[in-house]
Amino acid sequence: MANPREAEHPEVKIRLKGVGKLYPNGVRALRDIRLDINRGEIFGIIGRSGAGKSSLLRMLNLLESPSEGEILIGGEDISQFETKRLRVLRRRVSMIFQHFNLMSSRTVAQNIALPLRLIGVPREEREKRVVELLKLVGLESRHDAYPAQLSGGQKQRVGIARALVLQPEILLCDEATSALDPESTQSILALLRDINRRLGLTIVLITHEMGVIRDICDRVAVLDEGQVVELGDVWQVFGAPKHEVTRSLLGALEHAHNDDDARGREGLTLDLFYNGSAGWEPRPEAIAGALGKEAVLLHGAVERIQQRSIGRLRFWIGGDAGTWDAIVSRAKSVADEVVVVSLPKPATGGASLEPATLAHA
Repeated sequence: MANPREAEHPEVKIRLKGVGKLYPNGVRALRDIRLDINRGEIFGIIGRSGAGKSSLLRMLNLLESPSEGEILIGGEDISQFETKRLRVLRRRVSMIFQHFNLMSSRTVAQNIALPLRLIGVPREEREKRVVELLKLVGLESRHDAYPAQLSGGQKQRVGIARALVLQPEILLCDEATSALDPESTQSILALLRDINRRLGLTIVLITHEMGVIRDICDRVAVLDEGQVVELGDVWQVFGAPKHEVTRSLLGALEHAHNDDDARGREGLTLDLFYNGSAGWEPRPEAIAGALGKEAVLLHGAVERIQQRSIGRLRFWIGGDAGTWDAIVSRAKSVADEVVVVSLPKPATGGASLEPATLAHA
């Protein structure tokens, strides 16, 4: 029988309502967390060290118990589950770890089959399921290998296969790529995306790697001192971060100005921002038409996040100062935001612009 609370919000798989965590030593790890995680999405959680990411993730399968609030999965408050229902929950909510947690004395197949063995699944059925999962994670040829014979990326693939062996509805990822090299990271992210699409799993991951959030997540929550300080689609949060912590974490994507390249230049310096809000694309012919033949690209970077252009381009424009007002006006038609970074002060009359003037498209 369907849970009536779930029927009210069929798109929501996980709901946190006023969740907090106070440890016995007096450390307040989480404060009034309110989140909805949708069915079938890949949801990321980022924050500085000590922000509460791990505590929050571990509450989703009750490895940590909340001090207050409700954690609803499928409409049921799991914080009220007794031991028997917890065992069932942990089949529905599986987890992969940063350091793989494989048993060195067991083969790849034996590591994957272990959860099935513990709940008494017959050997023939276990072996069939292991073969299916080895194919899914691309390790068919490593059936009888031991963990010491595997690369880091292969070990994590075994960890993913083991996490999927009980056919969970939710997959929790605890810094699943932080121990891997860049190439292995990309292969694991591609595997997680494939699993998400093919199996319809809801995936929740914590990470300190902003590239992981950018490449795989649908939405992201930013934690600071145990609180959610920013929440939204990845393109929104990366394109126009509102909180100081988010801007700090994003680093190179932070919309900060480095004016060193503008000093001493006799001309107008503009930043064209692309934050995805209006869907502008940095089309070279359109930018050239707006800024004119005197425009020079100083530096910048634009990338695609969730099919939207996110980034900043800095231009220097020489020529007649009397044309700069018109140039800025035209620039508004080719970018989401335009910032006048610098221009020389005319001796008499001349352009009316001031540095750091913000022009919204």
